[in-house]
Amino acid sequence: MEVSIAGPSMPHALPDLADALLTAAKAAGADQADAIAIDGKSLSVDVLNGHLEHAERSESVEVGLRVLIGQKQACVSSSLIDRATLKEMAERAVAMAAEAPDDPFVGLADAAQLATDPLPELDLYDESDPPEATVLEERARAAEAAALAVDGVSKTQSASAGYGRSEIFLAASNGFARGYKRSDCGLSCVAIAGDSTEMERDYFGESRIYHSDLPSPEEVGRTAGARAASRFGARKPKTGAFPVVFDERIASSLVGHLVVASNGSMVARGSSWLMDALGEQVLPKGMSLEENPHRARVSGSRPFDAEGLPTRRRMIVEDGVLQGWTLDLANARRLDMASTANASRNVSSPPSPSVSNLMLTQGERSRDELLADMGTGLLVTSMIGSTINPNTGDYSRGASGFWVENGEVQYPVNECTIAGNLRDMLKTLVPANDARTHLSRVVPSLLVEGLTLAGD
Repeated sequence: MEVSIAGPSMPHALPDLADALLTAAKAAGADQADAIAIDGKSLSVDVLNGHLEHAERSESVEVGLRVLIGQKQACVSSSLIDRATLKEMAERAVAMAAEAPDDPFVGLADAAQLATDPLPELDLYDESDPPEATVLEERARAAEAAALAVDGVSKTQSASAGYGRSEIFLAASNGFARGYKRSDCGLSCVAIAGDSTEMERDYFGESRIYHSDLPSPEEVGRTAGARAASRFGARKPKTGAFPVVFDERIASSLVGHLVVASNGSMVARGSSWLMDALGEQVLPKGMSLEENPHRARVSGSRPFDAEGLPTRRRMIVEDGVLQGWTLDLANARRLDMASTANASRNVSSPPSPSVSNLMLTQGERSRDELLADMGTGLLVTSMIGSTINPNTGDYSRGASGFWVENGEVQYPVNECTIAGNLRDMLKTLVPANDARTHLSRVVPSLLVEGLTLAGD
């Protein structure tokens, strides 16, 4: 089949680009192939001390091609989309695949597995006109000014505003050819309290699909400033075994460790501390972790996965019991299971499993009520670094936050380490009711018993 091209460059229509890549791959000798094309636009603005610090605009079209020859595969990508480049991509990918080792588990989806129903209405794209750079600069200035107006705030590190829009199209030689669009916008501020060697920093930011859903710049700046000011005068906490409350803004990190350990690629490699826990209790009874890729107006949503399979809701953990692994096609074949339609990819890599939107069961009590129940311990609001043993689940992270006694916050703390074992920690979780439901990961504040704190 001859690909008709007017001029030296391909047209930017993503279906045409993907089709041209598949045609070139077949002509170069590929048995099977899939192609992804992404058209992205973004604009970001940073403000410091009331002045424009940095502005960046990006517009690009990127393409990626995966070819298969028997059970061998290779991937190539490019941001050039002229006729010669696409032909060279296909020839290079085929040459690379011919030298690759056999992998008995690679391969495209069967036609019967592909998403063929109408795509779900996910409302992932804001059709309104994108904001100009001057408008973004005004928002960043307003956020910074609001942070500086908070008592105790001495300066800001940055105030940023931005937006992005992208169109994604995936096509494969098995007949799949579909795409969708998404947008995002964001506003953030980092504030600093104190000066010289006595400084504390904190932040606040939001990212949404629709600009109209963003909080005001004043709210963003005030929140960042108040957080930084509340941390001034931090000191090390006591050393010993204490309960810990993970604040809502970082509690999803705990759930993230469970998600990583239940990823099919980790399990297939034999490097997961959960690999023998399928069907066993991993969270407290009554607590569930659900994935829902079809939540409207939420950034993690997706109508189909990177292998063309229809996405769906599923329970990762139900009533505390681990239900299954997160799988793409290759890892599902390795484990003699079915894909959970969780493949993701970029233009330069083959598919691999990843989750979309997550929701952990919320409790009935507020965070303050959790602190009252905790009595004496640590409220963690930020974390630094991470040492996680993937085979045992041993956990150690730098943390800062607030020391709590008799259920009341006493003073800010920093330069401490919290340690435990994830298997034990996750089974003791007590959730609050404060999760923000617009986030992709809806996880409330979490009380964890019996962690080891290293401070003074």
